[in-house]
This record gives sequence, structure tokens and C-alpha cells, in this order.
Amino acid sequence: MNEQSNPFAEMMALGQQWARALNPELESFSLRDMEALWPTMPKEWMEAFMGKGISPDGLDAKTRLLLTLFGLTVQGAQAESQVRLTVRHVLEAGATHQEIAETIALAAMFGGVPAMTKAMDLAREVMDGETEETA
Repeated sequence: MNEQSNPFAEMMALGQQWARALNPELESFSLRDMEALWPTMPKEWMEAFMGKGISPDGLDAKTRLLLTLFGLTVQGAQAESQVRLTVRHVLEAGATHQEIAETIALAAMFGGVPAMTKAMDLAREVMDGETEETA
């Protein structure tokens, strides 16, 4: 019987070969390291570009980011860098650790407990590095 190959695995292998040919050091490129290069946007910027600045009667930036975190969790929290980045931004936008945890927990109803657990672990990585201001 003829064994079929995995097209995604082939694409990844070709990408690694291309990166090696372009620059041998790219072979060990890490998305996790790339996260450090992406700064957390200031709260005022987020509000202007994705909150009340673009829609005065609409959702604020914090709510939009919590919804984004919900969606990333429902999808299985597979986009680890994006989950961590969203948690960093939603903290900057004023969300509490409790609000983040409740958003992720609610997503378990739609994405399942494994997705919730993974997203919570990723969020905890970010939150453990932050000091939450108490009101």
C-alpha cells in the first residue's frame, strides 16, 4: 500500500530547508523569542485604535481584547504566542487577573477543558511575570 505524506509536514520541511539556505542560524528560529520583540501597546493607543476611539458607542479595548482571548481559547489555544500577547495587552488595557481567568474559563464551554487548561497555563505565564495593581 502506498503511504501518503502529510502536506503540512512537507511544507514545514521545505520551509526549514529554505531558512537553512537563506541563513543557517534561522534553522533554530523560535516564535517564543520573537514575542520579546513585539512591545505591549500603551493603553491609550489600544483605546484609540480598537476601542472607543474608533467607535465611541461601541466596545472598549479591554472588552475587545477579552473577546479576542475568548476566541483564541475556543480555537484550542493553539496560537500560543498570540494568547500570551493578547494577555499582555489586555492587562495593559486594565483587565484584572480574575477577568482574564473568567474569560478563559467561560471559553471551556465552547472549546473544551483541554483548550481552557492550555490557555490558562499560557495566561499564567504572562500574569506571573506581571504585578497586578490593586484598586
